Amino acid sequence: MGLGLVGLVVVMALMSFLWTPHDPTLVDAAQRLRGPGTDYLFGTDKFGRDLFSQVMVGARTTLFVGVVAVGVAALIGTPLGVFAAMAPKWLGELVMRVNDLVLAFPALLLAIVLGAVFGADTLTAMIAIGVASVPSFARIARSATLGVMSTEYVLAARSAGRTKTAIAVRHVLPNIAGLVIVQSSVSFAIAVLSEAALSFLGFGTRPPTPSWGRMLQESQELLAVEPRLALVPGVAIALAVLGFNLLGDGLRDRYDPRLEVRG
Repeated sequence: MGLGLVGLVVVMALMSFLWTPHDPTLVDAAQRLRGPGTDYLFGTDKFGRDLFSQVMVGARTTLFVGVVAVGVAALIGTPLGVFAAMAPKWLGELVMRVNDLVLAFPALLLAIVLGAVFGADTLTAMIAIGVASVPSFARIARSATLGVMSTEYVLAARSAGRTKTAIAVRHVLPNIAGLVIVQSSVSFAIAVLSEAALSFLGFGTRPPTPSWGRMLQESQELLAVEPRLALVPGVAIALAVLGFNLLGDGLRDRYDPRLEVRG
């Protein structure tokens, strides 16, 4: 089910590069607040823009931010966690304490600070979400690496004189890849929510590029008379988050060795 929901979001995002029913940024006052129908599947907003086209392009924006943010977090956090596990104890503890300090700063707060300094845009949102997700990857990678380092084949490799770098590349990373993939799926769901929240607050994707969070923000003043304006992007966000969470649960059942031991 999770894979199906994620696949739906991905298909919409890819399709938006080639085709949308209408121009999602076209303002047409004559078509404002039209209800759902054959011409406009989800109707139009207060500016006469097609909601379905905005949802499609919004999926592209959300996936782009998620892929970059999770990629940054994984590429920084995973090596950091492996290093903390394989380094001398005092150095590993120092790295993890700094990691805990970063964990204390939520992505939203970090994005607001970066937005105030460098300007609010999609790049700022991606960096903020990515940096805020680094501690999660570092903790997962460190925990998994400590388990791998106690195995017999790693002890044999150390006895044979292999360097720590060689052990990390040949033995550690392949054995913790499954847990990193699981964490990526979970972090993607968090990135979807974070991007929507930042766009809602005005610190994310700038207009006229469609964003699910900004669609929610623009629907506020008409919430009492046109609730579908909030319902459409709200359901899109909920389904995307649900899909990535379910996918993460399924991947965890498949790749987490601790679940197999308990089973």
